[in-house]
Amino acid sequence: MERGEDGVQVRLEINGQRHELDVEPVRRLVDVLRHDLGLTGTKESCAVGVCGACSVLVDGALVSACLLPVALADGRAITTIEGIAAPDGTLSALQDAFIREGGLQCGACTPGQIVAATALLAEDPRPDEAGIRDWMAGNICRCTGYAGIIRAIQAAAVGGQAAAAQPAEGAR
Repeated sequence: MERGEDGVQVRLEINGQRHELDVEPVRRLVDVLRHDLGLTGTKESCAVGVCGACSVLVDGALVSACLLPVALADGRAITTIEGIAAPDGTLSALQDAFIREGGLQCGACTPGQIVAATALLAEDPRPDEAGIRDWMAGNICRCTGYAGIIRAIQAAAVGGQAAAAQPAEGAR
């Protein structure tokens, strides 16, 4: 990390694209994504890391972007909801399942839900319902009652489709 004009220079790979930014080192990753880079799919809701709306993948690990100072993301690969679909816009199996299974309503939590579920399926391609509920407990939804979310994750995992739920190639 080098010293920049406004703070430090960070190098981030976001959804397969490299970015170099001069930022204050304590700025949160969610603010840099949304305000500096225009990646507004990552939402902020609670700002204390308990709701899951700001979920992103950092080197494949599920992270709350509202808690991560951007300086700690220097040199890391970040996947946001914008990087889950293929570059041509084709939805992942998981995104498609969220639509088919009614895993969304108002949409405020949906990006974080899909990112978290992508991380789950990368770790456990065939989770049982208890495993899904446990993993997704950090993502709050006030609309769906979670049944559609659980069905969507189960549907994406069935028949070996869990691999298709991964971020699209080139999006990392």
